[in-house]
Amino acid sequence: MQPMPDYSLSVTEQLKSLTASGTLQVDSAQMDVAKCLDRVLAALKRKRPASKSSALGWLFASKKKTEAGIRGLYIHGSVGRGKTMLMDMFFQMAPCRKKRRAHFHEFMADVHNRIAAHRQKLKNGETKQADPMPPVAAALFEEAELLCFDEFTVTDIADAMILSRLFSELFARGCVLVATSNVEPDNLYWEGLNRGLFLPFVGLLKRHVEIVSLDSPTDYRMEKLNSQPVYLIPIDERTDMAMDASWTQALHGRKAQPTEIAMKGRAIHVPFAVDRMARFSFSDLCEKPLGAADFLAIAERFDTIFLDHIPLLGPEKRNQIKRFIILIDTLYDHGTRLYASAAAMPEELLIERCGTEGFEFDRTASRLFEMRSAEYLAAHHERRAAE
Repeated sequence: MQPMPDYSLSVTEQLKSLTASGTLQVDSAQMDVAKCLDRVLAALKRKRPASKSSALGWLFASKKKTEAGIRGLYIHGSVGRGKTMLMDMFFQMAPCRKKRRAHFHEFMADVHNRIAAHRQKLKNGETKQADPMPPVAAALFEEAELLCFDEFTVTDIADAMILSRLFSELFARGCVLVATSNVEPDNLYWEGLNRGLFLPFVGLLKRHVEIVSLDSPTDYRMEKLNSQPVYLIPIDERTDMAMDASWTQALHGRKAQPTEIAMKGRAIHVPFAVDRMARFSFSDLCEKPLGAADFLAIAERFDTIFLDHIPLLGPEKRNQIKRFIILIDTLYDHGTRLYASAAAMPEELLIERCGTEGFEFDRTASRLFEMRSAEYLAAHHERRAAE
């Protein structure tokens, strides 16, 4: 059983304690963001007693909260600066009875599933509510009054078109949002299709969250890089042989076979799989019409992925680049061990930086580096041992 967080602490105090012990380096930029998180934390603590009162008192408290809700926080900055670490500290301390921390793509996949389920109820005559957004938002808020998103990013037009309406409903109910991102709000969904329809969400976001930048001069992910032979370049016969050798070693004499993951009337084809290990090519996952929900299903089914032949990614591969970004985000978020062969080192895969993908790929390259680190691989082994 997990110990209860110490609500008497603040993010600033925990950060000071870690730097005093030598666990972390002193970083004034991180300390500034910690103070912003403490503002939200203090507001949540002030609100907490109201949630313990009678049912009627809670009702009046909810109405008051809707009129003057707690302002959340949107932290943006370059990769490896400690955004996720600070948000995780905050989330552990947040005294909310109902809170949710999720990767943004995972959350939106859940939202789309709920919308589809509501539309099916409407079709079956089980509800007369034609608009799915109010009941979906109500259900989400009932489960979590605090939402924490790691790596907030918008690349999918389906997500872009519903965000304004979804969060209008959530914020009206008093939902508090804390998010990290590589890009500031004005650059979200940059050059996206029908971006004008997305822009009202940016204005809504700015009204309900404080925008802060984490501009630490140190990339901590690069500092702890300790390369392991799990990312091989270039794509040639020698690399293929090395990947095959690692795959054979991982099989331990077992025989891999094709399998499928059922997905709402269709299936994701897995060329080779055994237990919780699978092998795909870049083409299998990024040149087919797969999305965040598909990659989430793969990450939940397998904890070790072999990915062959990641090519150089030029402007003509924009769809493949988007899928690759979402794939790596999902695998990283689930602590998946990744073996990969590629045409170049992560930071050299993207031939030309343009549009949203240019911003997002910095994070992808950083995560590919970290997924090779001794710390990441050790954490993977610890999770497997605990299962």
